[in-house]
Amino acid sequence: MKRLFLAAPLLAVAALGLGSAAAFAKPARCFTTDDGYYNCDFRGVDGAGSFVIAANGYPTYSLVIDRPGFAFGFVNFGDRNIALPGEYVRSRDDAACWNNPQTSTKICAW
Repeated sequence: MKRLFLAAPLLAVAALGLGSAAAFAKPARCFTTDDGYYNCDFRGVDGAGSFVIAANGYPTYSLVIDRPGFAFGFVNFGDRNIALPGEYVRSRDDAACWNNPQTSTKICAW
């Protein structure tokens, strides 16, 4: 039940971040399990460390921090945010990377 109450605020934060991702974006190098390595724009969206990565020709990814070291992910292919399954955990080997142990996927931004 707790996750249900968290979902609405998380979606709102993700949507807010996506709407203005280009305004204060910084150039970065990104990696996602599905897309490999690519140049992207990185934008932090709150003081907790939530962020959005975007690039032309690639989906936009958002990671919304739930608590330190743990986040929920979203992907946007152009028309809406889609929640990614499972929870992402900050990598101990590379703090720029977040791993999802349930789906074996990774999102990184350097």
